[in-house]
Amino acid sequence: MTQPMATVQHARALYRAQGDKAEAYAAQQARAAKQAGNATEAEDWRKIRATIRQIRGAHQK
Repeated sequence: MTQPMATVQHARALYRAQGDKAEAYAAQQARAAKQAGNATEAEDWRKIRATIRQIRGAHQK
């Protein structure tokens, strides 16, 4: 399982690279991992998505 700081770092890097598309990308990765039967990876991607959502909220005015 991803450590909390690693989740935040991954989410920030993904948001910097993909901007507003990052949250959708993380959701897609979570679905793919779940379909592949990898529950741990799917949960990691859900956490990354939630962190991206928080980052996006902080950048919206």
